[in-house]
Amino acid sequence: MSAVPTINFREATTQEDYLIAQHFYLLWRDNNVAAASLRSDWLETVLEFTQQARQNLYYKAFVAEVDDKVVGSASSQLFAGLYPHILTDDHRKYGYVWGVYVDAAYRGQGIAKQLTSMAIDYLKAIACTRVILHASPLGKPVYDRLGFLPSNEMRLDIID
Repeated sequence: MSAVPTINFREATTQEDYLIAQHFYLLWRDNNVAAASLRSDWLETVLEFTQQARQNLYYKAFVAEVDDKVVGSASSQLFAGLYPHILTDDHRKYGYVWGVYVDAAYRGQGIAKQLTSMAIDYLKAIACTRVILHASPLGKPVYDRLGFLPSNEMRLDIID
């Protein structure tokens, strides 16, 4: 009888930014985005974004480890917005969860749910009034179980 591996959840360190960037890349590949459709400088882009978000948007990431190997990660930060921010923080201080990824061999064990819950708890701790995210088809059931609701975001694809 094989032992069930222990999953350790914790805050990521800055030394793990590279690994979290790799997870973000793999997330897109898992969602059927061709490698040719991803920028060749994807790694530098994610690392630069993460560094700036840590400085300006209270970025924090979380990881799941099995036998000292990181098998999943999730990122969270303040949502910077898409238009001028004129509402008071007590009315609208949104947090954003992104890059939730779990290695294929470890999916279906509640790892994504736990990582997302940790990100939500962090965003609550920094007084966010709402948490938003964009769900992949694989992630949608996880977020549904956590109580996320569809929003009024609308979309129009203008390129085939």
